[in-house]
Amino acid sequence: MASDGDPPVLAGAQNAWDMLSEEQSQKHITTGSGNINNILGGGIHCKEVTEIGGVPGVGKTQLGIQLAINVQIPVEYGGLGGKAVYIDTEGSFMVERVYQIAEGCISDILEHFPHSHEKSSSGQRKLQPEHFLADIFYFRICSYTEQIAVINYLEKFLGEHKDVRIVIIDSVTFHFRQDFDDLALRTRVLSGLSLKLMKIAKAYNLAVVLLNQVTTKFTEGSFQLTLALGDSWSHSCTNRLILYWNGNERYAYLDKSPSLPVASAPYAVTGKGVRDAVSSNCKRVRVM
Repeated sequence: MASDGDPPVLAGAQNAWDMLSEEQSQKHITTGSGNINNILGGGIHCKEVTEIGGVPGVGKTQLGIQLAINVQIPVEYGGLGGKAVYIDTEGSFMVERVYQIAEGCISDILEHFPHSHEKSSSGQRKLQPEHFLADIFYFRICSYTEQIAVINYLEKFLGEHKDVRIVIIDSVTFHFRQDFDDLALRTRVLSGLSLKLMKIAKAYNLAVVLLNQVTTKFTEGSFQLTLALGDSWSHSCTNRLILYWNGNERYAYLDKSPSLPVASAPYAVTGKGVRDAVSSNCKRVRVM
């Protein structure tokens, strides 16, 4: 019991040991690629905001859809058994492709657990593509005002759907690049949205994944690729993963993390979804 001379302890304070124990006990959402999982420290983290950027065609949306499916892997098969919110600003969410990726996920589960789904009818129901599609809540966004409104609505929605474990925005910057002329106001609005998303991730114990486009930036006499909105958006996430081409191979590069080293890993986009590239290894790289 505290004596009169002791300072008061603030309500809601946590000690660092409890925070570490809680973090280490958290399950991660698998990306579908063991190599990408490795450089991310196990996969996509709940209670954090992860930005995934890259050039068109490298697989950002494929990875976003893969995460919306993988978050639903039942707990008995090593998953979170959660649901997904997918906020689509570009119209790139193709439900036929979602169905294919769900089938690929189910195929992998049955390969690793060949008999376990036969034990109960509920287990059989869970491993149907229709079940996976039914647990993705989809929002189509056509303007930055709609995007702001949906993000503001998320807290109420998540309060009513407490089993959501991931929110994916594809892509987070599209309408702000197209329709927003006042750059100072845009920066303030985006800062407010990023703070709200970070708060949501922690309060509802879920992962927020922001897919982002790339643009060109003139630096030191040459044009270089950089993530859209650059410096005004650079502090909006906990982790940043950049997808890029190396010849004909796709690579994921961990550009930002509070606790993990910079690293890159090859991956592939297959008919079943995001998977490991054949006969490739992760490697440490220097900061670009």
